[in-house]
Amino acid sequence: MSARLLLAIESTCDETAAAVIRFDLRVMSSVVSSQDDLHARFGGVVPEIAARAHVERILPVIEEALSRAHVALSEIDAVAVATTPGLAGSLLVGLVAAKSLSLATGKPLIAVDHLQAHIFACRMEAERNIFPCVGLIVSGGHSNLYHCAGPCDFELLGGTIDDAAGEAFDKVASMLGLPYPGGPHIGRVAMDGDPQAHRFPRPMLRDREGCDFSFSGLKTAVRYEIAGPGQPDISASHLTPQQIADIAASFQEAVVDCIVGKALLAIERTGLRRLCVGGGVAANARLRERLADESSRRDIELHIAPPRLCTDNAVMGAIAIERYHAGLFESLDLDAQPGLVRASRH
Repeated sequence: MSARLLLAIESTCDETAAAVIRFDLRVMSSVVSSQDDLHARFGGVVPEIAARAHVERILPVIEEALSRAHVALSEIDAVAVATTPGLAGSLLVGLVAAKSLSLATGKPLIAVDHLQAHIFACRMEAERNIFPCVGLIVSGGHSNLYHCAGPCDFELLGGTIDDAAGEAFDKVASMLGLPYPGGPHIGRVAMDGDPQAHRFPRPMLRDREGCDFSFSGLKTAVRYEIAGPGQPDISASHLTPQQIADIAASFQEAVVDCIVGKALLAIERTGLRRLCVGGGVAANARLRERLADESSRRDIELHIAPPRLCTDNAVMGAIAIERYHAGLFESLDLDAQPGLVRASRH
């Protein structure tokens, strides 16, 4: 008897992705179509442009995933799709495609929480159970900490009350005249900078009561450093390459301090000794280095998604296999749930 197969679809933001995964978690294929080139001139994702691009790409991406896996649609045993959180238009494109395939094949439809899937990327890389754990998600739209009792049991411990870490990276990169997406470019420029050149604030890091994040004030501090208080226009044209590198390095260090500090607080509060990290910002080399150092010092078992699974992809949709085994299927009236997961006090 051949292995059972899952077709996973991802379209929450600006990547159109599909993957075919065996129920033993072996990845048969993974296809990701990025939209970075479409959004670069705007310095961020434009929802309407993203949705239109998904409409054009969703079927070719699914067909390519099936082709690379050398399987026919009729051989698929379940269809999974990310339904929350994300951009409304983007989510609906993937959801309509998944519903149509489920209806046409008669195979179960499974909803995936995009954020929980980011943590499951660690499970895919580890090739063994990672639960229970503290889950840390740092991406363009989210900075969240979870108590993950199991793959279908996540409890929010804290989240951003304003900008997410990745959002702050993009905005600061724009201020410094660096290309979009900002995170990778700040990381590269920061390698030549002094992380102690500017003492930027570490918002909420001293708050030992909660696991929430805040990056808006840090972003504003960088703005004042570049343009000066009260200046309406932000331009880095007067800065030397070294000054830009120093600001980038100092900003990055402040973000990393906040993320690592809150992750360690979550470990302390839950009593768990395993930390699993996913999301686009988890690809940042400095963050990975600091997390590894601090985890080693404290005897914490650390799992960070590999860079290829940090940005949005459909492989992490393999979390749907856990839901399949639990009998958590959806009807065809399933709806998308856009929105952002914010901290409770926001």
